[in-house]
Amino acid sequence: MSERPKALVTGASRGVGEAVARALAPTHHVLLGGRDEAALARLAAELPDARPWPVELSAVTEADLDGVDRLDVLVHNAGICRLGGIAEQTAADWRETFEVNVVAVAELTRLALPALRAASGHVVCVNSGSGQRANPGWASYAASKFALRAFADALRLEEPGIRVTTVYPGRVATDLQRAVRRQEGGPFEPEKYLTPETVARAVVAALTAGPDAHLTELTLRPSAGPAN
Repeated sequence: MSERPKALVTGASRGVGEAVARALAPTHHVLLGGRDEAALARLAAELPDARPWPVELSAVTEADLDGVDRLDVLVHNAGICRLGGIAEQTAADWRETFEVNVVAVAELTRLALPALRAASGHVVCVNSGSGQRANPGWASYAASKFALRAFADALRLEEPGIRVTTVYPGRVATDLQRAVRRQEGGPFEPEKYLTPETVARAVVAALTAGPDAHLTELTLRPSAGPAN
């Protein structure tokens, strides 16, 4: 019996990351990346072939990938969103946002490249509508997502043996969105947003495209709610 392909999903303890992990579980051995060890352990117990990968992404090291010689799928899903006007946000706010949303992604990818190359793997960056359009009060977050888009584009050109897909979801009914709506001073209305499962299906669609297809970008918007 051949070994299952291996997938690493960051931010897997809840929301979109959890949905992606569940979607990949029937066909992949899934490494569940995140900081909430208890939540990761509970999810691993539910899935047929998964194990927690509790790592602080801003401090990831080569040792964290010991034993990962081949990696078929790397899904960058973890991220933070701190809203505020340019006149309000400090250098510390900007640095924290870029550290989590861009630098951690770049470093984990760099460390995983040998395993990705060995498997002719696929990297998926779960971006945001803010990676395509910046709105007032969203400057630091949007700038980090534009940077993530540039990272994915450069990676695709530098590593032709690896597929790279950027997914741009609009608002998704997650705890992060709940926090965003609190920052915006508006109600959390999940019926107007995408579900995590819908975003996960888009990720799977990119991963399962035929060998003659490379889905480089996918944009999803809620049919009932705001575009961003």
